[in-house]
Amino acid sequence: MKRSLCFIVMIMFLFSGCSWVEKWFGTGGEQTPDELISNGMYYYDDGSYRQAIESFQKLKEWYPFSKYASLAELKIADSYYHLGEYEDAVYAYKNFESLHPNNEAIPYVIFQIGTCYYEQMDTVDRDQTPARKALDTYTRLLRRFPDSDYSVKARQRIKECQKSLAGHEFYVGIFYYKNKKYKAALCRFKSVLANYPDVGIHRQALEYIANCRNYLKKEKIAQQAEQKKEAKANVQ
Repeated sequence: MKRSLCFIVMIMFLFSGCSWVEKWFGTGGEQTPDELISNGMYYYDDGSYRQAIESFQKLKEWYPFSKYASLAELKIADSYYHLGEYEDAVYAYKNFESLHPNNEAIPYVIFQIGTCYYEQMDTVDRDQTPARKALDTYTRLLRRFPDSDYSVKARQRIKECQKSLAGHEFYVGIFYYKNKKYKAALCRFKSVLANYPDVGIHRQALEYIANCRNYLKKEKIAQQAEQKKEAKANVQ
């Protein structure tokens, strides 16, 4: 009786195991790669990006060697981008670039990584990490693919990133200047000239540099006068 029961359990396990294998490897009654890519693209074009990701993810997992697998990986990244989930999008784009370094879509992929950062740029008084990362990524695109159509777009974005970074340096410089920390302010204004000379605030930076130097000179003269006064008092 026990032997018969064990046999029945084994048969049930084998059949359930077959169903599990069929599910994960795409055999049996599961959707084909053509159906999954078709469904994914339908949802994607419809703007239903969550459903698109689900279809593309199934295709990746069930048919990792399908001719559509790399397309599914790319469209997952695009879907996250359109959802505004930029961290997930960057991860997916970078993963695609790592797995397919010679794919013809790489210029687009690098541009999109930069654009994910670009979309997160804020005003000049806020953290400039997204602007810095966007600038670095677009610059990398120009170095690798200078003749790409995406590089043309990247050049304009680079100017906007530089303008934001320069604006931040200038903003911080003004903050120090108003608080009479002229040495710190001078460093910021000089940084604008050295790193971002063509963004439209060059002349203003020069004016503040001159002012800072004048104030620092006056501070030095006043400090020297005070030191002489103290020295004279000590002698007496």
